[in-house]
Amino acid sequence: MARLTGARPVAARRWGCAAAFLLLLLLLLTVQAAQKADLSGDTTAATINHSLTLLQRLQELLQNGNGSDSVLRVRSAASDEAKVFHTHQLLLSLQSEVFESLLRNQSVVTLHEPPETAALFEKFIRYLYCGGVSILLHQAIPLHQLASKYRVWGLQRGVAEYMRSHLASESSQGHVVGWYHYAVRVGDTALQESCLQFLAWNLSAVLGSAEWGSVSVELLLLLLERSDLVLHSELELYTAVEGWLSRRQPEAPVAERVLRAIRYPMIAPSQLFRLQAQSAVLARHRGAVQDLLFQAFQFHAASPLHFAKYFDVNCSMFLPRNYLAPSWGSQWVITNPARDDRSTSFQTQLGPSSHDAGKRVTWNVLFSPRWLPVSLRPVYSDSVSGAIQPVRIEDGRPRLVITPAMSSPDFAGVTFQKTVLVGVRQQGRVLVKHAYSFHQSSDEAPDFLAHADLQKRTSEYLIDNSLHLHIIIKPVYHALIKVKK
Repeated sequence: MARLTGARPVAARRWGCAAAFLLLLLLLLTVQAAQKADLSGDTTAATINHSLTLLQRLQELLQNGNGSDSVLRVRSAASDEAKVFHTHQLLLSLQSEVFESLLRNQSVVTLHEPPETAALFEKFIRYLYCGGVSILLHQAIPLHQLASKYRVWGLQRGVAEYMRSHLASESSQGHVVGWYHYAVRVGDTALQESCLQFLAWNLSAVLGSAEWGSVSVELLLLLLERSDLVLHSELELYTAVEGWLSRRQPEAPVAERVLRAIRYPMIAPSQLFRLQAQSAVLARHRGAVQDLLFQAFQFHAASPLHFAKYFDVNCSMFLPRNYLAPSWGSQWVITNPARDDRSTSFQTQLGPSSHDAGKRVTWNVLFSPRWLPVSLRPVYSDSVSGAIQPVRIEDGRPRLVITPAMSSPDFAGVTFQKTVLVGVRQQGRVLVKHAYSFHQSSDEAPDFLAHADLQKRTSEYLIDNSLHLHIIIKPVYHALIKVKK
């Protein structure tokens, strides 16, 4: 980086612009020559590409300040000394309309940046010269802030895509919660939704991490209203919420709103009794949730059909989340999933009510790696006697069918939602990549692994050449008799 020597003479500035222009013209001519070579059918044609040399020259321009016609002074509250960059107006203006405006009538510009963005300003400027940048997890937000502030849209999109594709990366303090809050501030709805989905499907990992304490009230309430949360049990969620409330100490209305979002009927009576006796948070806000606790005990004590005569069971309070506890489903690891069809069976509790605690439902599961739709199945051809249309292996797709092995009068008033979680290894951790949900009216998960290539041992859907599934059965009660008013 060149040292600051004051504003350059006018002639030097003009020479700098001319030099930068000539370099860019060289790049344009190189690209045009390559395009002409591709279009011509002449076998003697060849492509001469010196773009890497050009990029190296541009880096040297920034590093040495040769032909500089503008100076950026970056000041930060964290330091008394300004960082000085000898730059070239043409190159900055091509990338940023903000720099084009700032440098239009002056050659020395002082910029004031927060410490976190000032620390990355050299990396940011280098991107403007070279079109590429290396990035780490903790640099994503400040680099996105710089790209947004100076309207460098390509870099802004690139950083946002980096964030969406690195949600699973490991970091000492966690980063997904912070990225979600940042996405809300800047209005990036795609990043918001990606973060929310990751947090919902991998909530157990987040509950035990340092970033759980940084969850905002708004994010916590958004998570609590979702039924697709993946965690061991509702009690695990209550315990984490209790810890959050103890650390954050929000105002009473906020605490009560959070506590009322817990689905108490999904917690066993013995555990509810223990919470009432031992939870300081619950004791402090007992009045706000007393009606929900009483309703939960009624739910566990009565027959679901009898309970549904007096209470509306078609609401989120009585809808299970994606619980990983054994009574709700089973893990299934399929080794060499591209080899042949597999089957398994497991049992779940009929419903979350303690009235149904002793009742079990047996489920049969069929996995086929190359199931063929009817339109692609082999048929006899009329043109060649006895011939069968050839069918390629790749024409098939994975199929998963889940059916109850029995029927029972106990099923009256209960339907079953089936959820299949697909675990993958990302950045050294096993996380949920996909969740497929379907209801009792269908035995098959639609579009199950439709885009997965199970033939490749390196497939991102496989862990050590095995497919890791977790099948969850969510019993949902329905009122057969209209709720009494």
